Amino acid sequence: MFNRRQFFISLLAPTANIVQTVRGPVPVEKLGVTLMHEHVLVNFTGATYDRDEVFRVALAKLEDLYDRGCRTLVECTPDYIGRDVRLLRRLSSASGLHMLTNTGYYAAANDKYVPEYAWRESAQQIADRWITESRNGIDGTGIRPAFVKLGVDAGPLSEIDTKLIEAGMIAHRATGLKLHVHTGNGIAAKQVLGLIGKAYVWVHAQNEKDNRVHIEAARAGAWIELDGVNERSLEEHVGAVRALIDAGHLNRILISQDSGWYRPGEPDGGRFNGYTYIFDSFIPALKRSGVSDAQIRTIMVDNPARVLTN
Repeated sequence: MFNRRQFFISLLAPTANIVQTVRGPVPVEKLGVTLMHEHVLVNFTGATYDRDEVFRVALAKLEDLYDRGCRTLVECTPDYIGRDVRLLRRLSSASGLHMLTNTGYYAAANDKYVPEYAWRESAQQIADRWITESRNGIDGTGIRPAFVKLGVDAGPLSEIDTKLIEAGMIAHRATGLKLHVHTGNGIAAKQVLGLIGKAYVWVHAQNEKDNRVHIEAARAGAWIELDGVNERSLEEHVGAVRALIDAGHLNRILISQDSGWYRPGEPDGGRFNGYTYIFDSFIPALKRSGVSDAQIRTIMVDNPARVLTN
């Protein structure tokens, strides 16, 4: 239910100290350990689904995550491929996790999920839609986004990719929300960085295998999000984190798993991966590589808080 009191408090409170969650605004110090890029449901096919069934499947995974000490999950599914803020609010209330949602569009996968009107509208018109969600809430729920999620293909950027990035920048200037941009490679990432600058979170940075490109982007002010952490990528991700730390960019690192992924239309939602690998395996591997507890806190607590508030 829309909480009118929380909504108006959020308008009055300093935005640098408040983060919008699906249950309303919370002080940044309440975020705690944060996973910056996860999914609950992703619906590429437009299939119908039973929200109660998704809730049942996802809640057990989210409770496991809470038990590991995580307190905030950033849910990165954008509109038109499965964003369901009512489901997220229900899961947040049941699990105890703070959950964050987004505004924006997904133009990766050769632009097939870009809404038809975005092709003909101007960057300003598109941005106005996202600004309205930021100020008024999503789909009449009062739930406000915490960031702008965009997806682009490998570089060079297409015309529609560029327009969406421009729309994102307009929305950022109006709302302060940072742009979290799914990119196909380092070429695209550099182009996006040139357009956005320090408001930019480079999503899926691990897709660029040259750690020197990560360092270059961090030096220019981007946040380097090394998501997709899993057992197959363990050593590669540890190496990428170490390279950024050794280059003096600890304060630009974000990590997550890009996990979850209930898929409507598949039996039992397909393979719904849990969210605990970082806690069970990746953080111990970082420690074995020489990353200290204080540095891990910076990556898991301090960096997400700065991304989501400044």
